[in-house]
Amino acid sequence: MIELIDLNSTLKIKRGNNDVLCIGELLVDMIANDYSDDVKNQSFNPYFGGSPANIAINTNRLGLKSTIVASVGEDRFGDYLIEHLERENMNTDYVMRSPHSTSMVVLNRSKATPIPTFYRQADFQLNYTPAVKQLLSQSSILHISSWPASKMPARQCINDMIVDAKKEGVLIGFDPNYHSTVWSDDQGSTEYLLQLMSQVDVIKPSLDDAERIFGIASIETQMQRFLDTGVKLVILTLGSNGALISNGQEMIHLPSLATEVVDTTGAGDAFWSGFYTGIIKQYSIFRAIHLGLCVSAYKLRFVGATTDLPEISKIQKEFI
Repeated sequence: MIELIDLNSTLKIKRGNNDVLCIGELLVDMIANDYSDDVKNQSFNPYFGGSPANIAINTNRLGLKSTIVASVGEDRFGDYLIEHLERENMNTDYVMRSPHSTSMVVLNRSKATPIPTFYRQADFQLNYTPAVKQLLSQSSILHISSWPASKMPARQCINDMIVDAKKEGVLIGFDPNYHSTVWSDDQGSTEYLLQLMSQVDVIKPSLDDAERIFGIASIETQMQRFLDTGVKLVILTLGSNGALISNGQEMIHLPSLATEVVDTTGAGDAFWSGFYTGIIKQYSIFRAIHLGLCVSAYKLRFVGATTDLPEISKIQKEFI
């Protein structure tokens, strides 16, 4: 169990056969062909989506070995998503098939924060199988999004995985990408989110996430609210204003490295991907966060949640 994260040091993490285990939503992003969110916009294209799946693909492209644990429907969209993973040479053994429809998010194309509409059925049909338990024991990092934690049975799966990850010495990263329309009041909502944060090592909320969870407040107040949950490292992303980082003892602001913004979809996932790659490659925390900003800035130039990523050295050289 990690007690304190020193921003200038590397993390001593467990090394296994799998670098990053991502668990959560695997879904279709239906993205508008223009930047208007007007109902007259009738033109959309399907893209591979789901934050944990994006991170698994990105980290594989950056040279890691990552695996996605998810659930999709026994339908053509489920087939589409699995075929996409296979084209990326991803292991699909841990993608469960459900009789429920594959989940979908409809998005306007955006240069700011996309406005999503959610259609969910299959994504939260997750169970902690013996095979997933074994995969976790062989992993260095466990990445969780708030989607699977919002509904049973996936929530119980997450709870059990966190217990085992702590026993195994696996670093736990959590993306508190909270949306009230994803969570229902009878399932715990914010109270459960706060309890979940207290169990993880690293979180990366956006300022929008902070306001959805805690309400409107100053950036410094939002940072302190996350730290007060007991999480060991908070990376609060601020869009075009970069990111604010704190381990509870010091707070550092890093500016954005983005020079061109075409579509913000998946920018946060790209950040996580660069950050995790830096952690696995034994960069200092500070340097790993900088790599996250580099990868995010590169992704912002392209439409869709993921894009082809060049070698890390090329990305870093471009944004020095």
